[in-house]
Amino acid sequence: MLIVMKSGAAEQEIAAVVKVVEQLGYRSHVMPGATRTAIGITGNPGAVDPARFENLAGVAEAIRVSKPYKLITLDLQPDKTVVRVGDAMIGGDELAVIAGPCAIESRAQAFAVAATVQRSGARFFRGGAFKPRSSPYEFPGLGEEGLKILANVREEFGLKIVTEALDVAGVDLVEQYGDVIQIGARNMQNFSLLRRAGRSKLPVLLKRGMAATLDEWLLAAEYVMSEGNYQVILCERGVRTFALHTRNTLDLAAVPAVRRISHLPVVIDASHAAGKNYMVAPLARAGVAAGADGVLVEVHNDPKSALCDAAQALTLGEYEEMLSQLRAIREVVAP
Repeated sequence: MLIVMKSGAAEQEIAAVVKVVEQLGYRSHVMPGATRTAIGITGNPGAVDPARFENLAGVAEAIRVSKPYKLITLDLQPDKTVVRVGDAMIGGDELAVIAGPCAIESRAQAFAVAATVQRSGARFFRGGAFKPRSSPYEFPGLGEEGLKILANVREEFGLKIVTEALDVAGVDLVEQYGDVIQIGARNMQNFSLLRRAGRSKLPVLLKRGMAATLDEWLLAAEYVMSEGNYQVILCERGVRTFALHTRNTLDLAAVPAVRRISHLPVVIDASHAAGKNYMVAPLARAGVAAGADGVLVEVHNDPKSALCDAAQALTLGEYEEMLSQLRAIREVVAP
């Protein structure tokens, strides 16, 4: 159920509604908006009688929700969510650029890439310290040492760190060293991990699973939000199809489709969708044209020697050229 408060409802009126929800044994999710506040109710085993709330002071209406998700919807929050990470943001007027190597290999490598990312005006640096590889014999990442290098990048260059947590213990580590918890495609339905991320104070970047439907992806975001963390970024990174000319198939339609359902920001990962260097910039351009709030791209100072996903990494020069194109497109399509 969603409880919509009247425009200008007082804080004590909102608190009174929350108290009633909790007295009934349910969980309340207060979502302030530009014009009014909505309160989502979860944890109810069945339908909740709207009459319990309609006569409370400050309540405009109580709406039953028949959809499988409640918190990610525009019904709860018609205003678009802007995820703020310090003085940077995802979902605002500026195109969010999250750039960096697939894996952190050394301090020298990370700093070389970070210098270019900072110079380009991007605010976010991505890099994996723990890598879920298809083969157990491939480079698995540097672990906590990699996270320490990422923390050094933040200190030296002022970039916000986006890095993946593979399990519940990994969230604890990312909270120590990072700024945004990435949930990878292989973990999109790791429900214990989603719930732990939902209890974190850090924003969560949630990648779409390799064969996940739109509803499954949105319900994974609902898992995070149901634990109280409403700072979620959805990431389309391509899905598995029969195509052999790309690593995955980038679902550009997912961007406008999500827009019709959810208030959460959406970014695209052109690198993992393409799997090939020459396709990354065209797919990134298409994603921005489709209305994505940002892009993830893999950049390496020496791609041919990269220990992870070398075929899809952009050189520093290719990255800078692509970024100028993306910003030009953003100027045209920005609302």
